[in-house]
Amino acid sequence: MYIDIPENVETIIRIFKNNGYEAYAVGGCVRDSLLNKQPQDWDITTSASPDRIKSLFNKTIDTGIVHGTVTVRIGGESYEVTTYRIDGEYEDGRHPKSVCFTASLTEDLRRRDFTINAMAYSPDEGLIDIFGGMEDLKAGIIRCVGDADERFAEDALRTLRAVRFAGQLGFNIEEKTYKAICNASAGIKNISFERIRVELSKLIVSDGPDRLVIAYDTGLTGMFFPEWDRMMETTQNNPNHIYTVGIHTIKAVEAVKKIYKGNDERELRILSWSALLHDVAKPVCRSCDENGTEHFYGHPDKGADMAVKILRRLKFDNYTINMVSRLIKYHDYRFSGSKKELRRFISRAGIDIIPLLFILMEADVSAQSDYHRDDKLRLLKYAGELFDEIVADGETLTIKELKINGHDIIEMGVSEGKQIGKILDKLFEEVIDNPKLNNREYLLCRAEEIAEKNNFSF
Repeated sequence: MYIDIPENVETIIRIFKNNGYEAYAVGGCVRDSLLNKQPQDWDITTSASPDRIKSLFNKTIDTGIVHGTVTVRIGGESYEVTTYRIDGEYEDGRHPKSVCFTASLTEDLRRRDFTINAMAYSPDEGLIDIFGGMEDLKAGIIRCVGDADERFAEDALRTLRAVRFAGQLGFNIEEKTYKAICNASAGIKNISFERIRVELSKLIVSDGPDRLVIAYDTGLTGMFFPEWDRMMETTQNNPNHIYTVGIHTIKAVEAVKKIYKGNDERELRILSWSALLHDVAKPVCRSCDENGTEHFYGHPDKGADMAVKILRRLKFDNYTINMVSRLIKYHDYRFSGSKKELRRFISRAGIDIIPLLFILMEADVSAQSDYHRDDKLRLLKYAGELFDEIVADGETLTIKELKINGHDIIEMGVSEGKQIGKILDKLFEEVIDNPKLNNREYLLCRAEEIAEKNNFSF
């Protein structure tokens, strides 16, 4: 089995070998290479001690020296090199109480989470696959190394990682591993929300976000994302829908990935989280009329508030929280076909979110029933075309774009802040309705008229 490893990695391995030590590329980089994917990082494991690693290379960083990890800088790149180790007893479901170094590659690979991540490779010896990782790769299976209950007891995040890998790779979870996840699901409560966020984000932007249903079925999401459980259990007896809120949401997240044509990872993450949470408030906003039809009045505003709390719980940055909550707040906007009304909406929602909002809205509609779906999509496409015209024509969309400002009104003799604000708001409303009115001379005259009509001081 041949793997084309980077020159720097081969150099590091060769230096260890020339000095009497074993060294291998290990883990995810080997797995991805065997799947013909480009590895993001190349990690190396070796029989050399941390001190010996540092002595063999000119530039090193003590990344995790206590656990045997040293970052080696070579050729302008960084590579994590870790001494073979055996983890001691795990007391908190997160960290080993101690680690001890070993001369055995087998023992080092034995402590790893899944068989597909427990393979090593060197140019001289080829693939080292002690636990059947290659067989599981071919079969499309996520399987724990050794005893699954023990692996999850060591680090409860592995339960969610199993689901995430299933989504990313399109794999199934092996039966014993699946049962062990169910048994260990409560342990995820010991994991930091930052680590959970990383795994969830990787899952929902993957090609298999539907594996989030597994996280629900195994009891994982009930521990850190109970809102998702309620979404999975909430029906939508409404002509516009054919799925529960949860399954509709999964369909919307999948649609976002297909619709988005950019290559900005942050944008895709924001869109994916917006799709995941766009209907999060439906369970608490659900009502049923006399015909048995279910409605969810007010769920966008309520959902925006709930999304803020969820994203803060998961320790997201403020920018992401702001963008996601605003997208959710306006995702249910219904375009009437009027360009004037669209300008007003853009001004209210904020022009910065509109391109992403149209993607979210299209994904939402695509995940609904076929009831008037084509008409909804046609109207949404038309709104997008009008938006492009508005931007291309440079039409005024914010009060800051008016050809006059507060200083101009002060020079007229109106000094009270509230009065100035009222004049500017009135002018902006008129310009939104008719962008041609954004003319300085006209606005100055109109401002005087408004001031006189309202008896504002001069």
